[in-house]
Amino acid sequence: MNGASREALTAARERLDALTDAPSADAAVLADDLAAVTSLLDRETALRRVLTDPVQGEDAKAALARRLLDGQVGSAAADLVSGMVRSRWSQSRDLVDAVEELAATADLTAAQGAGRLDDVEDELFRFGRIVESDAGLRAALTDRTAPASAKATLLTRLLGGRADAVTVRLVERLVTRPRGRSLEDGLRSLSGLAAARRDRMVAVVTSAVPLTDGQQRRLGAVLAKLYGKQMHLNLDVDPEVLGGISVRIGDEVINGTIQERLEEANRQLGGR
Repeated sequence: MNGASREALTAARERLDALTDAPSADAAVLADDLAAVTSLLDRETALRRVLTDPVQGEDAKAALARRLLDGQVGSAAADLVSGMVRSRWSQSRDLVDAVEELAATADLTAAQGAGRLDDVEDELFRFGRIVESDAGLRAALTDRTAPASAKATLLTRLLGGRADAVTVRLVERLVTRPRGRSLEDGLRSLSGLAAARRDRMVAVVTSAVPLTDGQQRRLGAVLAKLYGKQMHLNLDVDPEVLGGISVRIGDEVINGTIQERLEEANRQLGGR
């Protein structure tokens, strides 16, 4: 997002935080309600265009959203979305993306309140690794011709009783309603949102052998100093790196593996 949409999303995030900070708030229910609104807006193209039309008055758009949502979702979700449509959005689809992000954030807030956010972060990462290593599973979960109910059933068999309820809900929404994203991109986005709950970044660390607790602490401290934020390490072991470590933070890769040095040497020799 950029421009007006980015500002609108920032304001919506602040309103969500205010809602979920209330003692009576049920973040999990709010998450489900916002997910339902996401599906509605994603399906009804004409509606989201009206709700983001800058020519329409703010009050009129908020009133329309209220009429549509009252009785369909809880008052907290209706209030939040009604406030969002008062803002300016660069593209109508940005509104849908924003509501979807808030749904995921509300679920992660519920996990944080239950002291389970670290578990959810780890489970999202591990599930992503499983998908990457199993082509058959990935194909089943991303098959556009397969009904959503079949994918949900498969996820229940895979994760039911083995993962936190928040993890299951997040992954099920992503798989059954991908909205044009790849499964891997969706999981990375969820991991980023989970990290943001504690204002920290996610570093995917790949090493030839498991890092000791001391090595993890030292690496986390170095990365935190380098990026100016607390760093959550997702650890992966790959013997093919031949030693050293590779660190990916967002789109940036810090590669210190022997394999990378060998490949670089081969590139240089090949260029002579």
